Amino acid sequence: MEVLKIATAGSVDDGKSTLIGRLLYDTKSLTEDKLEAIEKTSRQKGYDYLDFSLATDGLVAEREQGITIDVAHIYFSTPKKSYIIADTPGHVEYTRNMVTGASTSQAAIILIDARKGVVEQTNRHFFINNLLRIKEVIIAINKMDLVGFSQERFNAIKADFQALMAKRDYAEQKITFIPISALNGDNVVTKSKNIPWYAGVTILEHLEHLDLAAVSNSGTPRFPVQYVIRPKTQDFHDFRGFAGKVYGGELHVGDEVVVLPSMTKSRIKAIYFHNKKYSTAPRRSSVTLTLSDELNLSRGDMLVRAGDLPAMDKEVTATVSWMDAHSLVTGKKYKVQHGVHKVWAKVDAIIHKIHPDYSGIEENVSALQMNDIAKVRLRFNKPIFYDRFKEHRTNGSFIILDSSTNNTAGVGFID
Repeated sequence: MEVLKIATAGSVDDGKSTLIGRLLYDTKSLTEDKLEAIEKTSRQKGYDYLDFSLATDGLVAEREQGITIDVAHIYFSTPKKSYIIADTPGHVEYTRNMVTGASTSQAAIILIDARKGVVEQTNRHFFINNLLRIKEVIIAINKMDLVGFSQERFNAIKADFQALMAKRDYAEQKITFIPISALNGDNVVTKSKNIPWYAGVTILEHLEHLDLAAVSNSGTPRFPVQYVIRPKTQDFHDFRGFAGKVYGGELHVGDEVVVLPSMTKSRIKAIYFHNKKYSTAPRRSSVTLTLSDELNLSRGDMLVRAGDLPAMDKEVTATVSWMDAHSLVTGKKYKVQHGVHKVWAKVDAIIHKIHPDYSGIEENVSALQMNDIAKVRLRFNKPIFYDRFKEHRTNGSFIILDSSTNNTAGVGFID
């Protein structure tokens, strides 16, 4: 069954957790004990409705304050698809959490409170979706019940957001506007009778009809070698397999491939998944490949199709989202994890800091603080094999590790 990953975003109290809880409730994805707990807590709080945000806010502080702090991943299924929803925080100080939640998503839902309209944080959420090249974005204009299900209010917010869309640099993005009331379920799973002027689909209907191949940033196939398999058994005495995950497109038996960094060539002899052979290794499949020639590969090497080589360089310019309490400073050295490849990197220059509310850039910056986003030039101690992020999300991204703590200090998207 297809799995669609979705990131949610919205300002504080726009109703992200409530929307996800409503999706779970209306698709009958809540367990009985969870539903009983929601009903009990809602009564204790004196509500005359079910507080669906309780279905997702797992931290005690989240439940007490009624806000989302950390990224929660919620799983549910329908007969057509399986879904993983990243419920990300809306606060400015948790911008890094939204980057984390959206980094692996193929679609996004940005909520806007119908009473407040487009606010500064909406700009940030849209900027991050644009930065991460998410192709399918739903703008859910929530709490329509609190503005009398006004078509005029919906159209005004839509027009404001369309003005924001003119600032993006990712034209492939498809934007869909849906008026909803997450609390009451209007246009979430079932069509609302309160919004007769809206002729479109519900949020779930829209998600159900998305073509996963169309919303995925495919690119060309990349196969980073994670492990070399050499069984010491009589039956497989001469077996040499290379285990890893296929990113981008598909690989086929007979494909001519190039090994990086050695630039040696061979052909794919066989594709294994456990003890079965296949003729094709689909995108995102974990497989073992064997080659027609006896080549010396090791962890960190990469197999690519001949004619589809990535760039190889010791220097890149990337957009970096900083996530650590310790500042990123010019001249400091960090470990960079690019796929399964680890290299040392020096911060050559912070070219400029980017204001994610589309208000411009800031030059002459010598350090980045937590939640800052900036254009940075890095120099590695040895070449990496990379693609531009807009062409290949996996091979065009990396994480930055603080060598003293081994914490993930930042993420980068190669220009």
